[in-house]
Amino acid sequence: MELKQTPDITQYVMQHRDETLLLLRKLASIGAPTFHEEQRAAFCLEWLKEQGAKNVYIDEAGNVIFPFQCSPGRSSIAFMAHMDVVFPEKGQIPVKEEGNLLKAPGIGDDTANLVNLLMCAKYVLMYPPETLKNGLLFVANTCEEGLGNLKGSKMVFQQHLNIKEMISFDIYMGHLVSTAVGSHRYQIEVKTQGGHSYEDFGRKNAIQVLAGIVQKLYDQSLPTKGRTTYNVGFFEGGISVNTIPHYAKMYYEFRSDHKKALEDMEQKLYEILELYKTDEVDVYVEFLGARPCGSEALPQARMDDLIGRQRKLIEHYTRQKAYIHEGSTDANIPLSLGIPAVTLGTVAGDGAHTYDEWIESESLIAGQQLALATVLQYCI
Repeated sequence: MELKQTPDITQYVMQHRDETLLLLRKLASIGAPTFHEEQRAAFCLEWLKEQGAKNVYIDEAGNVIFPFQCSPGRSSIAFMAHMDVVFPEKGQIPVKEEGNLLKAPGIGDDTANLVNLLMCAKYVLMYPPETLKNGLLFVANTCEEGLGNLKGSKMVFQQHLNIKEMISFDIYMGHLVSTAVGSHRYQIEVKTQGGHSYEDFGRKNAIQVLAGIVQKLYDQSLPTKGRTTYNVGFFEGGISVNTIPHYAKMYYEFRSDHKKALEDMEQKLYEILELYKTDEVDVYVEFLGARPCGSEALPQARMDDLIGRQRKLIEHYTRQKAYIHEGSTDANIPLSLGIPAVTLGTVAGDGAHTYDEWIESESLIAGQQLALATVLQYCI
């Protein structure tokens, strides 16, 4: 069988430009809220099979896994892009085209990056590398957004123990996330007797109590190590204007790039909640999940090498200085395990987490070149 001549990166990208845009339109039109990525997963699975990926499968977390020349005992490099978006719609999503712009909720975060991941997988299938020190593990993962709390990424690193490095394709071009920001999420409920606003005036008001808790949380001092933030992102309660609320609920989170700071914030939370518990007031807390920080066991020399290599690639293909910063991404999981990992964007756009999100279709050329160079640096 005659081997195909391997094209250079630019040639491959330009040859498959129309295919890339068609794939983007198809994927962006498939609703994929966190925990409900099934339709996108099925599409990705079949698409990869059509490209010749015979061993591709969907795991217990709903991730689409394509191991390329991976075998037991052999180290691998993982490449990931998440399928889920923050929006609740499950059906067909309209994709609008305005000149050079493509608009759809989630089209940049993270659909375009997912497309570039898939096109990288297609490349190695079409042009298998002659030498490969490590296996390549391509993953279209679930549950990166919101309360998914990186379920998909966690499953990957539970089931694949020989991953040497991990690179996530996410966010916008030029960004390089190298530090994991951890987070804890909670649902906090307050219950009281409630009653009539006039006849029972004076009874404890659940909204007022919960509002007091919010104020106390926002008055707290922050840990001095690392950068720590907090937020109440959802609040509800009550029945009517003339009823003393017997119930109120909120979602609360705090984040930090320092593990000890997260522990301190958790302790403060429970101390504050204890102040509001009385015979008339019940306070309930449900832990909704966590994202870990990086590990102190992370090999810094290897991490610096990975950051340096990716920074050079970003600056070469985007013609702009790489913006290296901290963030909360799928890379949190390997970083918490001491495995070098970064997250980088492969598309230009804006409006992430809004219904007006857009990307520049032409940016997929440089972005896909960057993605391919990122993968092919391991094919030597």
